[in-house]
Amino acid sequence: MDSSLTRPPTDASAADLGPLVERARGGDRGAFDRLHDRFASLVHGVLLAAAPPSEVEDLMQDVFLAAWRALPSLRGADHLGAWLATIARNRARRRHARARPAEAALPDEVEQPARGGPTAEGEEILSVVRSLPPAYAETLSLRLVEGMTGPEIAERTGLTHGSVRVNLSRGMKMLREALEKRGYA
Repeated sequence: MDSSLTRPPTDASAADLGPLVERARGGDRGAFDRLHDRFASLVHGVLLAAAPPSEVEDLMQDVFLAAWRALPSLRGADHLGAWLATIARNRARRRHARARPAEAALPDEVEQPARGGPTAEGEEILSVVRSLPPAYAETLSLRLVEGMTGPEIAERTGLTHGSVRVNLSRGMKMLREALEKRGYA
């Protein structure tokens, strides 16, 4: 995974979002880039909770392109994180609903590029996370994969701190039980 996604930048406080959003709405690409930097880990975590890791990079580009185009429809800067998460969920669902045909495996003699993605065990654990109810899967993905704290998750998603705590607690319990059934101790 790209190490730049593991920790959200902290250079923009919630108060900075309003002016950044307004500048981005006016076509300021630099302002939109700063918004992207701030919310890339949120979008990545939401997508990872709903889609296979091999599709997440493409979906991230789709999400931010859609956000750039739809930025005038955003009702308030304080809702940006929740708005981006909704776009991400919808893009992942649409991609999954298309029921893409299974990709043909590459022949053994063709070397696949190293992507720094999860190991086979990591893929299996991510599939277990994705099998959980979406609210738990997203919150766990943001916490365990993206490294966000509970308050960061609440700030970026618009959830209350209490909801994040409940989602993390119940999600971890469900994840532990599911992993134990698969032989992880």
